[in-house]
Amino acid sequence: MTIGLLVLRVVLGLTLAAHGMQKLAGWFGGYGLKGTGQFFEQLGFVPGKRSAFLAGLAETGGGLLLVFGLATPLAAAAFVATMLVAVVTVHRKNGFFATQGGYEYNLVLAVAALSLAFTGPGALSLDALLGLEFTGAAGGVAALVAGTVGAAFQLASRRHPEPASHAA
Repeated sequence: MTIGLLVLRVVLGLTLAAHGMQKLAGWFGGYGLKGTGQFFEQLGFVPGKRSAFLAGLAETGGGLLLVFGLATPLAAAAFVATMLVAVVTVHRKNGFFATQGGYEYNLVLAVAALSLAFTGPGALSLDALLGLEFTGAAGGVAALVAGTVGAAFQLASRRHPEPASHAA
């Protein structure tokens, strides 16, 4: 079980951290802060560059926390928040399957991270080394609530485009 949790944490964490670095630095084929910021503005997140920075920071930071098994519920909350915002703003309208641009992938990332908040990062983690116990129902529920609240705040800050007026 220890090795399984380590493998899950590292792969999941590096995946989200890589997505964050696409936003922050344009690595791995990403658009960096400028390009991602422009896209975020189209979604109603203004200023877009700031929103891109915060999303990239949450993804990179949450991913690296998960890799090291440090503050695992906080890492899971970052996954839940960023994936929930992505689902609501981009993927939900496309249905479930990722092949159609749906939310399947986002859901799997968030649920996998949330599962680690419930089970804990395992013995090969900084949480274990430091004697930090944030697991079980309390850790999982805290991650779910914090991630959902974080996403709600981000979504509430969104500006919706004015409807086009039809001139006669």
